[in-house]
Amino acid sequence: MERESSLGELDVLDERIAGCRACPRLVEWREEVARTKRAAFADWTYWGRPVPGFGPPDASLLVVGLAPAAHGGNRTGRMFTGDRSGDVLYEALHDVGLASQPTSVSADDGLTLYGVRVTSPVHCAPPANKPTPEERDTCRPWLVSELKLLGPTLRAVVVLGAFGWQAALPAFAGAGWTVPRPRPAFAHGARVTLDAPDRRPLELFGCFHVSQRNTFTGRLTPEMLRHVLRTAARSAGLTTGPYAG
Repeated sequence: MERESSLGELDVLDERIAGCRACPRLVEWREEVARTKRAAFADWTYWGRPVPGFGPPDASLLVVGLAPAAHGGNRTGRMFTGDRSGDVLYEALHDVGLASQPTSVSADDGLTLYGVRVTSPVHCAPPANKPTPEERDTCRPWLVSELKLLGPTLRAVVVLGAFGWQAALPAFAGAGWTVPRPRPAFAHGARVTLDAPDRRPLELFGCFHVSQRNTFTGRLTPEMLRHVLRTAARSAGLTTGPYAG
């Protein structure tokens, strides 16, 4: 009964997120992109709304990104789906045994995540991939609510990029974990333990974002990403498989 209750609450939260219109600039942008589209996706009906998290309600590992891509999640309606950043992330998750397939092209492609949920601190696609501080802060209560619902099973979090790290730390505090002071700085490979008075500690891992800039330049290699995901997964009590690529 507890799992059914949690599933229902998370579904309700996802529906509320998808209906949010709190940030006028983001609403205008995401809907304009959905109308004009990209030529390669002219036959798509774009989602054009905030994109909720994706993954099971009893996840023990959470991956936190930045925001949906204009022609990725804003088109498909699923986090990191339909863009090159998602290609990198889900291939790595599959490589370490946390995803059923290495690709994520549409919301109905059959992808299943094992013990992992993927979300972001900003749920709307922002112009130039850059939310404002005000938009980040306006969206924060959604992440706080998601963390609270995941709290009973959540054991580890991988945060992609400095923006996500800075946005997520106040959300962890809002959800009941204690964030050290001074706040820990972002770095690839950073690891911080967040304690809480009423639940198990949370292991927080930093990882460079899976952006094209980082992956094309080699700042983030597939092996670097797999190493962080595998380390975090094991911290979360998940079974990982050997990379066979």
